[in-house]
Amino acid sequence: MRAARFDFASKTLSVQDVPTPEPGPGEVLVKVVACGICHSDLTVMSGGVPTGLTAITPGHEISGTIAAFGGPTPGWEIGDAVVLHGGQPCGTCQACQHLPNASTCQNLQIMGVHRDGGWAEYVLAPVSTIIAAPRGVAMEQAAILADAVATPYGALFGTGGLRPAESVAIWGLGGLGVHTLQLARLAGAAPIIGLDPLPEARSRALDFGADQALDPTDPDVLQQLRDLTGGGVELAIDNVGSQHTVPQANAALRSGGRLVLVGLTPVDLNLGSELHFSMARHRVLGHLGYSYENLAELVKLTELRRLDLTRSVSAVFPLEDIHEGVRRLAEHDGNPIRIVIKP
Repeated sequence: MRAARFDFASKTLSVQDVPTPEPGPGEVLVKVVACGICHSDLTVMSGGVPTGLTAITPGHEISGTIAAFGGPTPGWEIGDAVVLHGGQPCGTCQACQHLPNASTCQNLQIMGVHRDGGWAEYVLAPVSTIIAAPRGVAMEQAAILADAVATPYGALFGTGGLRPAESVAIWGLGGLGVHTLQLARLAGAAPIIGLDPLPEARSRALDFGADQALDPTDPDVLQQLRDLTGGGVELAIDNVGSQHTVPQANAALRSGGRLVLVGLTPVDLNLGSELHFSMARHRVLGHLGYSYENLAELVKLTELRRLDLTRSVSAVFPLEDIHEGVRRLAEHDGNPIRIVIKP
């Protein structure tokens, strides 16, 4: 099969002929129909997320059809359209010994990070990670459920505990940010404020349902946030994860506010003095991924047209053009929401 392989020693990405994997017991071979290109893929290839591997096939937002099983698999048939959960519980950590769950595992195995992903014609996955694709939804839209949509869903409703009528501010209005604000609006958050230095991203956020879109580099942005929210933000979502956005998002919180860190960064973060942090009763919460239940709920929401992803895929490329897709995302060329490959 053809697969895009990234070599960590030479830092090169190339499309190669590699053996098609064979499923073992409890596994399924999926013919990839679509796979997203995510900023976390770029982070892995830049060395920002240690993998311990010499080479890998990236890609963790995958939809496809079942091609083969490693053994009897009741409830599934060859040709079924599926979406893959990007995380696999390790099965051996303390959390997994009590209740195996991708949202609690202490050593989560992530597709495209710890095992080969979907920038390929076929991908191998545990049967426990597949879910039926939403009916009537294009497969490239179904693919991005498995991170670009599911991660903000988990961040808002799981880690962040969003309630109706709460104010939400979202730092970073790319693929994660656009879906964060769509989901926040679906849940009745008010007001919803997007922050991004790119004018095009702010304009798009307003089109997708934000009440206001602000420039985080504006010297008065914190006061603007306090004025818009009546004193401070109740729930802040940081999809960027930088030395600039995290302190700003924390400073924007009202007393008792919550900040959820979604963007991944290897740098140390400054949250200010402990006295202010404690007196203001701020909560800063790390977030990673989503649960299988989150993905199932999103399949239902998209299938029943409660959530519209028809504007979410900015471009589609064949596998052989993976370099162009990666370049466009890395350079923000065209301000893409999600770029998808179709092997």
